[in-house]
Amino acid sequence: MKHDIRRRDLLGHSAAAAVAATLGGPAGRASVAEDSAVQDAPLSAPRRYRLGLVTYNLVFDWELGALIDGCREIGLGALELRSTHKHGVEPSLAAERRREIRKRFEGAGVVLLGLGSACEFHSPDKAEVARNIDLARAFIDLAADLGARQVKVRPNGLPEGVEESRTLAQIGESLRALGEAAGPAGVEIVCEVHGRQTQEPPRMRRIMEIAAHPAVGVTWNSNPTDVQGGSVREAFELLRRWILNVHINELVSSYPWRELFALLNESGYDRWTMIEAQALKSREPEDTLRFLRFYRALWEELSRPV
Repeated sequence: MKHDIRRRDLLGHSAAAAVAATLGGPAGRASVAEDSAVQDAPLSAPRRYRLGLVTYNLVFDWELGALIDGCREIGLGALELRSTHKHGVEPSLAAERRREIRKRFEGAGVVLLGLGSACEFHSPDKAEVARNIDLARAFIDLAADLGARQVKVRPNGLPEGVEESRTLAQIGESLRALGEAAGPAGVEIVCEVHGRQTQEPPRMRRIMEIAAHPAVGVTWNSNPTDVQGGSVREAFELLRRWILNVHINELVSSYPWRELFALLNESGYDRWTMIEAQALKSREPEDTLRFLRFYRALWEELSRPV
């Protein structure tokens, strides 16, 4: 194992190491069963959500087997597979390979939570929007075949020269159409709170109101634009009813993580908070696993109900 991570690669993660020591090492090599016992232990206000991993940034260059094994080793219960990464889980997969992947997850003790597409519906070019809708439908079919619960999509900003209300309506109507395809397949469409301007919670709420479909919700993305006066409560309340997934990033940042986790707990959120932290300078798998142990320990502390 190489030990060449620079200090800034683990910025502030000495705090996480301290947490790990204080907690007696819960971020060590826990089995899936041990992880469940830790996270489901009775508390004064039980934490019902759990911790998983998005392949974006940290593990984009890991093969599927390594991803599953890594989650089991660290005690992470779910994966969101971002499109275009080395795992190779894409709509182009043949039926036999889809069956193999589904079987692999079913026997692994790791949930395939979702497929992270980059499909987006804000373009003023109708043909481009139609192409993205068709691709998202292909991801829905793939998710259904694999037993994945969600397909992530996103807006990526407001195009210049187009009336805002028109763009928000177009995004919302596209999501509704996808919800109509996803719902009968047992799949959810989760729209990431993403993109310049479109990541602002009031706009995302308007998109959800237009979509108005039970199979459509949002992935809370832990953006700086959530924070007003040091708090995320106002943004959270705007989107609370639609939150179907949560992405979390740098736990040592100034984002009010304790408040977010408390709000999730108060709301009865019983799904996943998914790690989407920045990539390390080192690409050694051992270093990434070590980072994830620290991350999990810090998550345990910040999200601990009081």
